[in-house]
Amino acid sequence: MSMDMERTEIAKGAEGSVYRTTFLGRKAIMKVRSPKGYRIPELDKRIRSQRIRSEARLMREARSAGIKTPMVYFIDNVECSITMEEIQGDTVKKHLDEHPEDASRICKEIGRNIAMLHNARISHGDLTTSNMILDNDGNLCIIDFSMGASRVETEDMGVDIRLLERAFNSAHPDLKDAYADIISAYCEVKTKPQQVLNKVQEIKERGRYT
Repeated sequence: MSMDMERTEIAKGAEGSVYRTTFLGRKAIMKVRSPKGYRIPELDKRIRSQRIRSEARLMREARSAGIKTPMVYFIDNVECSITMEEIQGDTVKKHLDEHPEDASRICKEIGRNIAMLHNARISHGDLTTSNMILDNDGNLCIIDFSMGASRVETEDMGVDIRLLERAFNSAHPDLKDAYADIISAYCEVKTKPQQVLNKVQEIKERGRYT
């Protein structure tokens, strides 16, 4: 299938670029992993292709676990790109900044979704409110699984929660009860949540003495 299509770059990072485009007449997002000049070209392409496929697989696994994620349309192993559904809505960060009165409801939904993700032994790896979208129907969608992993252990789940706590403290310092709402909902859904919360505390202690 030819992937020659118009695209507009909307974000650029260390790992690649993100474009707004179309796929078979539907609005879509394309993520392209950039080559790394310090790697042998053949190895570089293999690594980038593997990571794109891994991200697509994690999104499918997360959807199977009940989490809303973008639907994968196409994977290009030559360009090392993934084309997926464009979720119409605002990032949770933007929505919370503009509508702090919705914080409790949204944070409880975040907690439930993370618990479902962890029950499926999937870690996200970069849980921030910029990587969550509240779609036009009010549903929470988690995006950007590029740093995620499957078949994870408690350590990875603890890192997820700790990163999210730090993200909330940094991006939403005025939402005093937000993190507590996340954890409360997480504990209602997560199997053996205390193991993860104990790991979060352990991770905090490590950081304190290093």
